[in-house]
Amino acid sequence: MHFQSAICFNSGMKTQPIPQTDLAASTLIFGCMKIGGSWDDAPLSPQTVESATRSVKAGLDAGYTFFDHADIYCRGKSEQVFGEILKATPSLRDRIVLQSKCGIRPGGIPRAADPTRYDFSYEHIVGSMEGSLKRLHSDRLDILLLHRPDALMEPAEVARAFDHLQKSGKVRYFGVSNFAWYQIELLKTAVMQPLVANQVRLGLLHSGLIDAGTAVNQRRPHFTHPGEGTIEYCWRHRITIQAWSPLEGGKLSGGKLDHTDEARTLRAAELVKQMSEEKKVSREAILLAWLLRHPAGIQPIIGTTNPQRIGASAQAFDVTLTREEWYTLYTTARGEPMA
Repeated sequence: MHFQSAICFNSGMKTQPIPQTDLAASTLIFGCMKIGGSWDDAPLSPQTVESATRSVKAGLDAGYTFFDHADIYCRGKSEQVFGEILKATPSLRDRIVLQSKCGIRPGGIPRAADPTRYDFSYEHIVGSMEGSLKRLHSDRLDILLLHRPDALMEPAEVARAFDHLQKSGKVRYFGVSNFAWYQIELLKTAVMQPLVANQVRLGLLHSGLIDAGTAVNQRRPHFTHPGEGTIEYCWRHRITIQAWSPLEGGKLSGGKLDHTDEARTLRAAELVKQMSEEKKVSREAILLAWLLRHPAGIQPIIGTTNPQRIGASAQAFDVTLTREEWYTLYTTARGEPMA
């Protein structure tokens, strides 16, 4: 497993600074959830290593310089295989932004009766990070995110863990994932480091955080969302929104659709196809351009391992949607016109 010593980053990919940090990275983030292969305790296979290497190389060739992990992805194997890539190409580490997440503890570990739970205790955060760094063959993370809100979170305990990780040089910056704005406010009562990112699910078929803002004071359609105001809050406080699953698992970009899909999904898929043909770009590009058109500076996370789709996603910068096109996609996908 070897990369060429001189890796060429495609100039078509746009980069952007990450507010509240001294980092800059590709606007599109390479999501590493699937590169570890299976979600079990089976060791990494040569086939998985080869596939992961091919996917990461495709990302680098397309200009991705931001790589997102989590300690639970493929039971740690996604970090492990990426670590093998870094070990084989040491110069790569200083040319990318490396991010991981912690806080989700799978059921059945360590005891069979243990439930899936979230854990922001000092011991778990610090221990998880040490495990991630070991698997990644890296002495530091650029960004650490808390993966999902822990109902038992004690802000002071999180702050103690963050202080330790920052002072030891193991983590440079911190953020959250799947947090509502009021949960970020609670965390900030103790955490002194800036929270630089909030990774949330956001895409054409999962637009609740946007719906919550467009439906203010309307009787119909009436959208309710527990994260109402989160996009606006993060934008105001320079917390970058990272959008996971923006390609909707391929459902709107040529994936299989059947009778179980809602009518709005079928109509949205046809509209995305039509726009991609008119603009001579991939369907992935249309879906990502829809997010990139939002003025909050959203960074979409591309989770596919398919080299062709990885490259096709970078075409998002070849098209800018008009306001009319943006709203046509939005209202078609949500199944309701604007009031």
